[in-house]
Amino acid sequence: MKGMKKIAELTGVSVSTVSNVLNGRSNVSQATKERVLQVAAEYGYSPRTPRSSINEHASKAVVFIFSDFDREFYLKIINGISDYLSENGYDLIICTSKSSASFMRSSFASGAIVLDSSITDEFVASVAAPDFPVVLMDRILPDSSLHTKSVVVDNYPVMCELVQGLVDKGFKKFGFIGGLDYTLDNKERFGALTDTLARNKIEFDRTHYFHGNYREKSGYQAAKLMILSNALPEVVVCANDNMAIGAIKAFEENNLRVPEDISVTGFDDSEAAAMAGLTTVSIPRYESGYLAAKDLLELINGRKQREPFKLSATNIKWRKSVK
Repeated sequence: MKGMKKIAELTGVSVSTVSNVLNGRSNVSQATKERVLQVAAEYGYSPRTPRSSINEHASKAVVFIFSDFDREFYLKIINGISDYLSENGYDLIICTSKSSASFMRSSFASGAIVLDSSITDEFVASVAAPDFPVVLMDRILPDSSLHTKSVVVDNYPVMCELVQGLVDKGFKKFGFIGGLDYTLDNKERFGALTDTLARNKIEFDRTHYFHGNYREKSGYQAAKLMILSNALPEVVVCANDNMAIGAIKAFEENNLRVPEDISVTGFDDSEAAAMAGLTTVSIPRYESGYLAAKDLLELINGRKQREPFKLSATNIKWRKSVK
């Protein structure tokens, strides 16, 4: 009761209203429900009611957990998830990793979609259950017995195509700004780069590998380090658009022209990439969200098939950042 009183004070509703929300009753407006659930998650409060005792209406909600940066990137994914859930009578709860533990260990929802590398494999394994399946959009777990499924983009073929296109344009000296080393996206994109160069008998100089974290600032810092090394590559391949845009800003601040002096590519095809004229790879973000929601509802409804589903990245957008 003490926890519900605190939530009631913070949200400006009665304790009985908080109780109705936390117990999944339908006599509360959607706006009030969302406000109460958000505050409850922020304060780590979850009802003690076991999931198995929740009625069908109360469990018709899905949690989507994403990183708390680059929200523009996630918008199309969220639209895809929301559309499928709405078509099937489910509500969507959106939260970042800061409040995810409360939602995933409570009875607020009947399943989760995770696109956040800060959520560990161990945590996913601890919460995934027959009555709370989890769909992952950023990794494939090695243990196929878990109540999870993965929906991921097949980065490798299209990155091979991009790098081969750069080789065909005459580039021989490559740099790479990577994301977090342990992420599937980074592993596949860098692997495609080095494999394609090897097939063309071009050696990749590891001193031209710079680490980032998918944020624009890390791309900017990596490019500054390249400039200080006095050994610039001819083209910098970046693991995502954010870091590529950051790199371009650093080069231009130091009077290096893109693409006349150095070429840059990204990955994702964000709106910012289009505005910047960045050569990049377009990925099916809306479709990936839609299919993740579809797979999760199938798991909720008892489907046993859990093999990973890989979407093909659609195409390469050649723009003015490559000469």
